[in-house]
Amino acid sequence: MSGCDSFGSLAGKTVLATGAAGGLGLTTTLHLLRAGARVIAVDNNATKGAALLEAAAAEDLHGLWLEPLDLSDLDRLRAELDGLAKQHGGFDVVFNNAAIYPSKPFEDYSIADFQRVHRVNVEAGIVCVQVALPGMREKGWGRIVNVSSVTVSGGWADLSPYIQTKMALIGLTRAWAREFGKWGITVNAIAPGAFPTDAEKIHPDLDAYERRIYDHQAIQRRGAPADIANAMMFLASEASSFITGQTINVDGGWVMS
Repeated sequence: MSGCDSFGSLAGKTVLATGAAGGLGLTTTLHLLRAGARVIAVDNNATKGAALLEAAAAEDLHGLWLEPLDLSDLDRLRAELDGLAKQHGGFDVVFNNAAIYPSKPFEDYSIADFQRVHRVNVEAGIVCVQVALPGMREKGWGRIVNVSSVTVSGGWADLSPYIQTKMALIGLTRAWAREFGKWGITVNAIAPGAFPTDAEKIHPDLDAYERRIYDHQAIQRRGAPADIANAMMFLASEASSFITGQTINVDGGWVMS
């Protein structure tokens, strides 16, 4: 069994997870299902969605709803999530994981480029939290986990809109933690380091990129999706009930603060 078992059951909890079938999302979704959660998995990549359904079926895991929603269409997203919240009795946990990450020099980005990345990476997460908050407040319990990035620490070129959004999520984590704590809701962020997912394909020299990773990490292995999943399971559990407003670096010791 996975390491998530030590964090306890999430039976009866409903999780709203975006980017739920991606490189880090799929493993996290499976961890949540194994812990007994119902997962509303938002991902509009049909191929990855099918792989998630297949992986869940292979383990005979139940409680998965795959929703191919477009995070850039905020009005439609809100309407669909409102309906899902009513159908499932609200969302107990929100995992804001989805992101887009175009890569090019700063001067080549248009304002529209910046706005599109912000809409998907930040504003869609805001919609998710706004839909989930009334139910969390009524129950006096909730967990919100935002996915930031090691890139906010500096040293990364050609990713200006992405880095901007990942720092914005840290700011929102702190603001929401302060505001929502009185209702028993915790809000934290995970900042993944360099993980071998499709996101790495934006780097033109992957061998040099991998050498850079090992030069920066204290732990000399590549991160695995389960490393993120275990951090998420901890932050979604009762074990983390006195932790809020924090950003946890899951990066093999790349950033130490």
